[in-house]
Amino acid sequence: MSAQLPPCPASLKAIQHYLKTASEHDQRDPVISYWCRLYALQMGLKIDRKSDEAKVLLTGLMDWLETQKRTMADNEAITNEVAAQAHIENYALKLFLYADSQDRAANFGKNVVKAFYTAGMLFDVLTTFGELTDEVLQNRKYAKWKAAYIHNCLKNGETPVPGPLEGDEENEDNAMNQDVAGSSGLQEDFAGAAGTSGMGFIKPSGFDSPIPPASNTYVPPTTPNHTPYAGGFSPYNPTSAMPTTPNNGSMDSVPSFGSYNPMSSGNGETGPEGRAKLNAQQITKAQKYCKWASSALNYDDVPTAITNLQKALKLLQTGDDS
Repeated sequence: MSAQLPPCPASLKAIQHYLKTASEHDQRDPVISYWCRLYALQMGLKIDRKSDEAKVLLTGLMDWLETQKRTMADNEAITNEVAAQAHIENYALKLFLYADSQDRAANFGKNVVKAFYTAGMLFDVLTTFGELTDEVLQNRKYAKWKAAYIHNCLKNGETPVPGPLEGDEENEDNAMNQDVAGSSGLQEDFAGAAGTSGMGFIKPSGFDSPIPPASNTYVPPTTPNHTPYAGGFSPYNPTSAMPTTPNNGSMDSVPSFGSYNPMSSGNGETGPEGRAKLNAQQITKAQKYCKWASSALNYDDVPTAITNLQKALKLLQTGDDS
């Protein structure tokens, strides 16, 4: 359901892009739309909950969210945070991988900038569910830097350098921080009214659905032909080995599950009948693997579903999440 909300006041400028991203997805993906507005509401309440203009917008957001939650009560990605987290993480990763592959192929343009930038914003939305993993933190930082970097190059008539910067990690990290910090112009371009910037919703060609494979199955190339990002992070490299069997956009092949002894646990502890003793965190992680598998099956991504189910089984039987 599209939202007819009051205008965003200057005091809440920081949430404007999340609101615009939500508007772009009202028809395409109501789940993304819902959680973007919820995140914007949470941010807005921290920034300005006293001015009259802010109160009008925040109240409108609350009303819309309540109505949408009732309307979509049968959608697990609205009512269940584990499913919601998987859905958003999957979506953000697909945008990220699309932008990274285009960037490495030197196909620079506003669509690539928008995909990187939106992916970075959706990684922000994931903080609604708790702390981000190291992988997501690195993806978010890289996506935001790349968006700002390519945007600034195009604006200044310069040709961007594909992929991560070459050189020592300290210089690269400093460059990233400077570009991200200086991206106010980029934010203004994307936060404006829909259609004014010429950069609408990005749907990578060749993808029938905007839902990507579960991000926990994404493994950077083992033999990259580029300099990795500082900290060991290496975004998806489309020139590296890929599965020989098409899997509808999946960025991972079905890995060999490897041999393990189901009678022993990853932490050395065993329960009844030799099974591993699992703590609450391990149980939650196994549930996430199952949710990610279910999400992948919704889009006929069988290899990703198998990978996640195998990880869930291994975790439940051994306690090992390696």
